[in-house]
Amino acid sequence: MTATTDLADRYLAAWNETDPAARRALVDDLFTADVRYTDPLADVEGRDGLDGLIAAVQAQFPGFVFRLAGPADAHHGQLRFTWHLGPAGTEPPVTGFDVAVTDDDGRIRTVLGFLDRVPSPA
Repeated sequence: MTATTDLADRYLAAWNETDPAARRALVDDLFTADVRYTDPLADVEGRDGLDGLIAAVQAQFPGFVFRLAGPADAHHGQLRFTWHLGPAGTEPPVTGFDVAVTDDDGRIRTVLGFLDRVPSPA
């Protein structure tokens, strides 16, 4: 199944969901059981690992939300998109892009994340 651009919206919705049970339901629906997520700061496997990572990011950046920074591009089971992370309505302090690879059922099995802009340590 070819990845679709609406997958980026669903992906970011999972990262933005702060209710643990609702977030876990999104993770279970969207990702394969053996999903692997890798970025410069994290490397986790499985839905439990990803759900824990999302919770940790939310704890580190309370009140911040992920949003698309432009159109998503999808083909052949692959999806790439740029995102912003920051308080709603402000210039985002964090920007990155992700590449997601789906399985034959359209679930995300791999995410490769890149950070383009991060705040300087205090």
